[in-house]
Amino acid sequence: MADLTNAQKKEWAKTLYLRENLTQQEIAERVGVSRVTVSNWVRAGKWEEQKAGLTLTRQEQVANLYRQVAEINRAISARAEGERFPNSKEADILGKLSAAIRNMEQETGIADIISVLTSFIEWLRPLDLDKAKELTRLADAYIKDKL
Repeated sequence: MADLTNAQKKEWAKTLYLRENLTQQEIAERVGVSRVTVSNWVRAGKWEEQKAGLTLTRQEQVANLYRQVAEINRAISARAEGERFPNSKEADILGKLSAAIRNMEQETGIADIISVLTSFIEWLRPLDLDKAKELTRLADAYIKDKL
């Protein structure tokens, strides 16, 4: 595993900050920087504001896209027989919504990987603390390798 650049460490720290409930000290230890560095990144990058703005999970976003498709389809199906097809604007919107859904359902980003690993570690911790610690070490190495 190669050493991470400062930019990669910053991106990893940002992902941990935005997606996990960790202290700045815990993030600093996992990423390999000082707590002051993490604090500076949080302040300069306005991560706190970004964290507050992340109210929708990927699943909720996909569900919203499906609801929008359903709404357009309801409007089309309410038309008179022989006119139940999308106009050019609706067809364009349906195509864009379909592409967005496909991308969101297929794309696994580093934030998703971190979220799944963290959830698994939290599940494992009360069952076997030593294994949870080892898995945390391995998960961190895996994430560093992916960045």
